[in-house]
Amino acid sequence: MMQQSAPSAEPLLKVDDLVVEYFVGGKTVHAVSGVSLDIARGETLGLVGESGCGKSTLGRAVLQLRPAVSGKVLFDGNDLTAMRGDPLRKMRQRVQLIFQDPIASLNPRRRIGDIVAEPLVIAGIKDPDKRRKMVCDVLSAVGLDPALVIGRLPHEFSGGQCQRICIARALVLNPDFIICDEPVSALDVSIRAQILNLLEEMKARYGLTLLFIAHDLAVVKAVSDRVAVMYLGRLCEVGPSEQLFAKPAHPYTALLLEAIPVPDPDVRPAESVAVGEPPSPIAPPSGCRFRTRCPRADARCAAEMPELRMVAPRQYAACHYPLT
Repeated sequence: MMQQSAPSAEPLLKVDDLVVEYFVGGKTVHAVSGVSLDIARGETLGLVGESGCGKSTLGRAVLQLRPAVSGKVLFDGNDLTAMRGDPLRKMRQRVQLIFQDPIASLNPRRRIGDIVAEPLVIAGIKDPDKRRKMVCDVLSAVGLDPALVIGRLPHEFSGGQCQRICIARALVLNPDFIICDEPVSALDVSIRAQILNLLEEMKARYGLTLLFIAHDLAVVKAVSDRVAVMYLGRLCEVGPSEQLFAKPAHPYTALLLEAIPVPDPDVRPAESVAVGEPPSPIAPPSGCRFRTRCPRADARCAAEMPELRMVAPRQYAACHYPLT
């Protein structure tokens, strides 16, 4: 399958034909089916799609929190799928995850200082004074006063503050790559902009590379250099953010863009071009997985699975009949 990456740099992360499945009640859930993508150093790749399309599973499979059935995950040239034990644990220090629910991801019985310091303990930093200094530095970096935060419990903080603590925990080991799994979906709209601005500031300060998972296209457009669109376990389209939003090539991408509400009561919402409900990942359609809802589908779409191919400079779509 063709790979996509920013042209100016070698990819820091390369996912090659990754397949992840769940086995539930004697049935197989095809969560991620042959996904391939590259992320260059210093880049933010936005990963979007409907709930249940496999976005979070893909992010967890990169970290090997969910083992893959097949495929490879190459991080800085190292195959994470082939690592076990201490080598994988050491490599994970360079790859961190910000969870979707900031409150649920914090141990309610532990103090904030201990929560943020836990990655340092696991990494083998035994000097408590050094750990405390690193914790204080990273809490200050995310806009929290260490003196007021370290000794308190998670329930004493708001959702936005808890997410800042989660970001601090992800940054404390000074990683190269962070997977942001819908980091603002559980927050109020007024807090989202603060967290997004914080992520951008931390990216510049620490030289980070980000995989930003979300279902809100407006958020993805604001933070991403490139966008990958996922549907029912497969990639539909990959391209530069501004280019993809201005001229989508895949009918599913166009459908997602049409669903973005316009803040004007006089503007009538566009009529949806899709029909029916999303198929089950237990029994995905043959050929193109979007064909059962696509008005452009024909017999070829049912018989032949489309592969990602270039439809415009740096823009790729998995569609037999792209819009561009």
